[in-house]
Amino acid sequence: MNPAIRSVARYAIHKGLEVYGILRGYTGLMEGDFIKLNHRSVSNIVGRGGTILKTARCPEFFKVSGQKKAVEQLKKHLIDALVVIGGDGSFRGAHKLSLHWNIQVVGIPGTIDNDLNGTDYTIGSDTAVNVALDAIDKIRDTATSLERIFIVEVMGRLSGYIALQVGIAGGAEEVIIPEERFNVGNICERIKEGRRKGKYSWIIIVAEGAVNSYDLAKVIKKRTGFDIRVSVLGYVQRGGSPTAFDRVLATSLGPAAVDAVLHGKSDIMMGISNGDIREIPFAIAVRKKAWLDKNLFGLIRILT
Repeated sequence: MNPAIRSVARYAIHKGLEVYGILRGYTGLMEGDFIKLNHRSVSNIVGRGGTILKTARCPEFFKVSGQKKAVEQLKKHLIDALVVIGGDGSFRGAHKLSLHWNIQVVGIPGTIDNDLNGTDYTIGSDTAVNVALDAIDKIRDTATSLERIFIVEVMGRLSGYIALQVGIAGGAEEVIIPEERFNVGNICERIKEGRRKGKYSWIIIVAEGAVNSYDLAKVIKKRTGFDIRVSVLGYVQRGGSPTAFDRVLATSLGPAAVDAVLHGKSDIMMGISNGDIREIPFAIAVRKKAWLDKNLFGLIRILT
């Protein structure tokens, strides 16, 4: 998110606007926790992970009383428009501000799950995939050396995007995601058949929302008798320096969001589709994204 913050701030200042950052998302918005941004305050953040403005979950904001507090703070600080960088939850909140309170809001997609509709990519997803892939490459070395089965759990409570990407890129033998049913019996048979053919290591990538990795490990060990380990990558995937792709994407979408504000547009997300920056209504952006490439998913077993 930092490259996007930098891009929005500097481009808006270039256009003669005053820019304020809101600390801790909607929590800070309700509390009026604003800081003025200038060229220097966003210096040297293009390569930093996370967000200098911090973030927080805020269930209260989705109540009318919470939204009223936010609107009062916007009026108090003479804020004309908001640029919201976030994912599904952030944009549902932004949609409410625009629809029910007539606040001008433009969104920039920032979520590691890449699950927003209308945009091919979201800021953070490429970085998360590469961070997870680096860890999986290291685990592969251990799995091969010790001839073990590894279950590697990656983030993805409702989306298997990260799991499938790292599964393909990391040469995993199995990928289990929320979008596709799986049969543990079939997995065990493939593992045993692999052993008969001389294949002694096995990597199973699991999206966290698909199945409990530790329960799965117990079942596989019981049915195959083979040694198995579980590695949960967890929040390491949310950190790290953004990739070049994410930096360029964020830096491109920032000015597009500012231009949308200057043209009086609202209730939209600036996304990218087939290389072009496009406007997507929040109501469409938060719908479930049909991202799964069945052919790509099927390649995993063919190439194992």
